[in-house]
Amino acid sequence: MIFDCHTHLFLPGQTNGPFLAAVKRSWGEDMDIIATPEMHEENIRAFDGAIVLAFDAPATGIQVPNQVVAEYVTKHRGRLFGFASIDPNRPAADRLLEEAIKEYGLSGLKLGPIYQNFYPGEQRHFELYAKADELGLPIMWHQGTSFVPEGYLDASRPAALDPIARAFPNLKMVIAHMGHPWVDECIAVVRKNANMYMDLSALGSRPWQFYNALVSAMEYGVTHKILFGSDYPFFSTQQTIDLFRNINHLVEGTKMPHIPEQIIEDIIHRNTPEILGLTASL
Repeated sequence: MIFDCHTHLFLPGQTNGPFLAAVKRSWGEDMDIIATPEMHEENIRAFDGAIVLAFDAPATGIQVPNQVVAEYVTKHRGRLFGFASIDPNRPAADRLLEEAIKEYGLSGLKLGPIYQNFYPGEQRHFELYAKADELGLPIMWHQGTSFVPEGYLDASRPAALDPIARAFPNLKMVIAHMGHPWVDECIAVVRKNANMYMDLSALGSRPWQFYNALVSAMEYGVTHKILFGSDYPFFSTQQTIDLFRNINHLVEGTKMPHIPEQIIEDIIHRNTPEILGLTASL
């Protein structure tokens, strides 16, 4: 099995304001982030499945509706799993999550404090986590850096999730991008909490940091808690596999540790749906 745990849809008009401005500052005025269902389907065609993430982040200009994701993944039931997103700052966010799951049959929850501008440890948000726990929904966290100046960087440290993991020990949570740039902090949180995992999506853009993240994960004995993901459309699924399989080229001819091929292949072929208990409720 090759299952991509971290992919996006971005239709025209779904990225605006601060996020789109930051994209253009980083990659040029002609750059736009577009990933239609047809493009996504082509990316994942050769593989066994994927998680597709909605994102409700008005604070930074990202609005990928739950309904759009649901309409796409429903056409590929059993292969694609949609994750809802609710801005925790919205009134009655827990009720909105339950309504989204029941109406659209989505399978998890996507949160990103640096894009949604909320502090995950604030008690007022625990009702949302409790609802995810009650509904058996894993949470995918973007708990790391971003290039968007308006985002709350101080809300985005991986250690901020430790109280949540302790409060809800049966709530499965994934830290995207191995918490980059706080990779070792992410590893520490994931190691101590049985209900926490991390994915390696987007790390291929920084090969040296990617390599060191994997070495740290080996030293802490948590490579079995790394899930395979790409962050499509920023990286394709195949591109991520190729970058991962070539990671040891960085240290060829040196005495630096190599990442064993077995560890690489185990991560690429990890059965994420089984680990996260993914189901579609409709």
